[in-house]
Amino acid sequence: MPPKSKKPSLWSRFISSRFASFFRGRGGRLTVDSRQGSAEITNPGGGALGSDHASTRSAPNFSLPVDSSTLQCHESRPPIGQSRSESDIVEHLQSAALSMSNNEGALRKPSHHPIPSLQSHDNPPVSGAHDSPTPFLPSTSGRSEPSWSDRPQTRTVPGLLLPAGSSRPQYHGSLPPIYLSRSENNIGESSHPAVVSTPPNEESYRHPSYQSLPAPQSAGDPAVPRVHEAAKSFLSGASKVQMHDINYYEASHITVNRGGGMGDNAMDGWDLLLKKTAANALHNSRARFDAPKCDEDTRVEVTSELMEWIEDRNAPQRLLCMTGAAGSGKSCLQQTAAEKCGEGNILAASFFLSATDPTRNTVDPVIPTIAYQLGRGNPTLKRLIKTAIERDPLIFDQSLEAQTTALIVRPVEDLRDKGTDLRSLPYVILIDGLDEGRGEDRQAELLKVIRWCLLVGDLPFRIFIASRPEWAIHTALQPGGYLRDMAYHIQLSDKYDATADMRRYLRRRFADIGLRINNPNWFSENNVETLVQAGSGQFIYVAMVYKYISERRASPAPRLNTVLTWMPHAGQVARPFEVLDRLYSNILLAAKDTYGAVDTHHGRDFLLLFRAHHISIKGFRLDDSYSTRYSADFLSALLCLEPQAEEALISDLRSLVALEMSDHGRVHLRLYHKSFSDFLEEPSRAKDLFVPESRVYMHLAKCLMQYIIRCSLDFDSLPTKWMELPLSELHRRSLERAIEDLPYLLISPQTALDDDEVVGFTQNGGWQRVGKLVPLLYRSGGWFYRRCKYWISTVREISDHLKDRKPETAAAMSALAKKWMDDSNRWDTEEP
Repeated sequence: MPPKSKKPSLWSRFISSRFASFFRGRGGRLTVDSRQGSAEITNPGGGALGSDHASTRSAPNFSLPVDSSTLQCHESRPPIGQSRSESDIVEHLQSAALSMSNNEGALRKPSHHPIPSLQSHDNPPVSGAHDSPTPFLPSTSGRSEPSWSDRPQTRTVPGLLLPAGSSRPQYHGSLPPIYLSRSENNIGESSHPAVVSTPPNEESYRHPSYQSLPAPQSAGDPAVPRVHEAAKSFLSGASKVQMHDINYYEASHITVNRGGGMGDNAMDGWDLLLKKTAANALHNSRARFDAPKCDEDTRVEVTSELMEWIEDRNAPQRLLCMTGAAGSGKSCLQQTAAEKCGEGNILAASFFLSATDPTRNTVDPVIPTIAYQLGRGNPTLKRLIKTAIERDPLIFDQSLEAQTTALIVRPVEDLRDKGTDLRSLPYVILIDGLDEGRGEDRQAELLKVIRWCLLVGDLPFRIFIASRPEWAIHTALQPGGYLRDMAYHIQLSDKYDATADMRRYLRRRFADIGLRINNPNWFSENNVETLVQAGSGQFIYVAMVYKYISERRASPAPRLNTVLTWMPHAGQVARPFEVLDRLYSNILLAAKDTYGAVDTHHGRDFLLLFRAHHISIKGFRLDDSYSTRYSADFLSALLCLEPQAEEALISDLRSLVALEMSDHGRVHLRLYHKSFSDFLEEPSRAKDLFVPESRVYMHLAKCLMQYIIRCSLDFDSLPTKWMELPLSELHRRSLERAIEDLPYLLISPQTALDDDEVVGFTQNGGWQRVGKLVPLLYRSGGWFYRRCKYWISTVREISDHLKDRKPETAAAMSALAKKWMDDSNRWDTEEP
C-alpha cells in the first residue's frame, strides 16, 4: 500500500507563500515541495533577479537560516570588498525554505551570525575595516560571481541597519515576520547629518536589538520614490538619508565616529550644562524643602531694606553684601528675598551653598547653575548659551572668569545686539553662604569675577551675596578692598537687634505647640524671656530650642525644662544643644586646620591660644581678690606672638567672634553667642576641642617669664622713670603687666606649674631683672604702687612653697623679697 501523503504544515505553507510573493515581485518564482523535500527558484525571463539598476548596493550572501525568520549572513567577517553571487543566494534560500518546512519551532531559538560589511564600488573601504579578512563559505554552485555593476536589478535586504560600532548591518527590534520590509520612502526621509558610527566592542554583533518594521508598500505604488533608479552606488543621488544609525551623503569620503550611537554625533550643549548644574542649590529645590524663612512679622526692618535695594534699579551700587555671625538669620533672609523676587518675576538666579552637600559645597557649579537659570527663562538666551557650550565643550574646566564670559556675559550681550531690552529681563542674582564653599582662594575668585565681569557695562544684574564675615569677603570689604566702594554692606549682627523678633518667634511657635497638645498654658512668659536672653540676639539659638522642644514623639514641657535647667553631670543623656555644638565644632576645626597650615604658625597650639583669648574676656582670676583682663593686642604680646597675631588667630572665626576697639584704643575680643562660651567651657559638649583652664594658666605663666627674660632692655643702664624706657607703648605696657601678674599666676592653684620652670627663671636672672624694674614701677604710681607690699608678700609665699623641694631657688627669692620690702619704704621718700 502506498504511503499516505503528508499534509503540508501551516507554517511551511505560510513560508512558501511569503517567498513566492517575494520572488514574483522580482520576476521569478519559488516552488516548495515539502513532501519531496525540494524547493526551486526560477526566473522565466532569464538573467539575474532584481532591479534594472546599473549599480546598486546590496547586503551580500544573505539567506534565511533554519532557525530564524530574520535574514542574516552565514559568513564570519569577510573583506569589505567581497560580495556574494546571486546563485549562492538562490541556493541558500532553497535550503532555508526546505529546512523551515521541517522545523516549525525554529523561531523560538534564533541563531545570530556575524553580518558582512557593506561597500559600494565607487566608495573606498571604511576606515577601521577588518585587517585580517575571513573568506566567505565557498559557493556550492561553482559558478563565478558576476560583477555587481553588471547586474540589471537587485534589491537591498529590507530594514537593515548599521549598528553603532560596526560596518555590518543588522536588524533592530523584536523578531519581525519575514514578509515585513522597509519601504523606500522610510529610507529616504531623513534630515540628519550623514555619519557612520561604530562602537568599540563587538557585542552588538552577537546581540542585536530588534524592532518591528512597517508593512511594505506595493512595488507599483507611485508614492514610493524610485530611490535606486540610475544609481551609481548605494542610494546614489539621495541626500540626508538615514537608517537608524546609518546616515548617508553622496560624498568622496565617510566620517567614522567611534564614540557610540547617533546621540554622540551631535553634542548637545544644554545637556552638558545640565550635568554641571547643582540642582540642590536652587532656592526651591527638593533638597531645600521647607527651607527656613522669616515669619511675616519678623525681621521686617531688615527685609524692607533688602527689598528696597533690590527694587531700586537706579541705585549706584549694584552689589549688596550682607555679613553676619553664624546663626544670625542670613539664609532665612535670603530665602525670603528669593521667594519675593520670584513672585515679582525679577529673580534671575539663586545659589545656596552648603558645606554638608557635596553637590554645592564649592564655587565650581555656581556659574553653570546661574547660566542654566538665565537660559531656562529665555529661549533665545538658552540657544545662545547652548551654542557657546557646543563651540567649546571644555569650558567647564576653565577659570570662573572664562566660564562667566562665555556662558553669561557674551550670550546676554548677543541678546542685546538682537534687539532685546536687557531691562526687561529678570535681573536679581542671589548667592547665599559664600563662606561654606571650600577654599578661601576660590571664594575670592568668585567675588572678583562678580566684580569684574557681571557688574560692568550695561548688564542688568543686581547681585545679593550673604556670608559669614570670613577672610575672602571680609578683606574685600575692608578699606582698600576691591569691593569696598562698590558694595552696599549690611552688617547684620551689628546693625540689627533681633531680640524682639526672637521673642515673637518663640511666642508664636510655643502657641502652635499649645494648640497641638490642647494646652495653651504649657509655657510661661518668663520661659520665653530666659531663652531670648540666652540667644544673645542670634536666631539660631531660639530656632534650635524650638526644634528640640517640638519633637512630636515627646512631651514639650519636660523638654523645655531640660533646656532651661540643663547642667552637665555624669549620666546626662539629654542633648538639647547638639545642633549648636555640631556647628561650633565644625567652625573651630576648620579654623584650626587653616591656622596650622601656615608655616610661621608651626608648633603653635591654636585651641590653646584661642582659649586664652576666650578666658581673657571674663578675666584671669588670679586670687580671691584679684582678676585681670588683657586686651587682645596685649595678650598676643604676653603670649610671645607677633604684632596683630590675634587677627590671624580669629581670621576663620569671624562668624562667632569679633575684634572691637574700646574707647581707650584697646582691641578686645567679643563673642556673638553666649552659647559658644558655654560650649568652650564644657568638656561634654566641646569633647576633643576642650581646653581646660589650668593649661591656659600654666602656658600664660611660662610666657610671662619668657617675656621678661627676652626683654631687650639694657638692665645695667636703666632710666629713672618708667615712661622713659626705650620701648614701644605696647611693649612697655605688656612688660608692666607681666611683672605685676607673674607672682599671682605662679601661686594660683589653677596654674600647677612645674617647679623646674621657676628654677630656670631664677637661674636665668629673671627675678634680678624684675628687681631692677620694680622701683621704676613703684614710683610711676598706679596699680603697682597701691599693691606693692601685697605683691612682695606673694613672691615670698612662692619661695616658702619651694623651700622643701628647691631650697636654693627659695632662698634666692626670699632674699630678694626681703630687700624689696625694705626698699619700698625708701622708694616713698625718693623723688620719682
